[in-house]
Amino acid sequence: MSSKTRNITGWVLTGLLAAVFIFSAAMKLSGSKEAIEGAAAIGISPSNYKIIAGVEILAILLFIIPRTGVLGTLLLAAYLGGAIATHLEHQQSALAPVIIQSFLWITACIRFPEIYERIAGMNINR
Repeated sequence: MSSKTRNITGWVLTGLLAAVFIFSAAMKLSGSKEAIEGAAAIGISPSNYKIIAGVEILAILLFIIPRTGVLGTLLLAAYLGGAIATHLEHQQSALAPVIIQSFLWITACIRFPEIYERIAGMNINR
């Protein structure tokens, strides 16, 4: 894959991830009935749900900015790991956060060659 193709692909995937996280945070911040019911089902108060939305927004912003993208990747991975654990703890399907987590790592490996090199042990620019 050429450098230009990799760059475009990375930014398109980043935009899709940003849309997912911003929509999720907006649902939490809006106080919609579905969001409140979902939070109550796992024992999270509405005020704490707004804090979680803030964490989502902060992490995706860090991921979008190239200079802080690796930090954003790690924060989003930790956030999604918590989401997976919470879903499993409450006998809910963890499929959605697992898919988003996979999508996150694929996007991070495309955008940040240093992550790919660490994971795969290979230089992506060869």
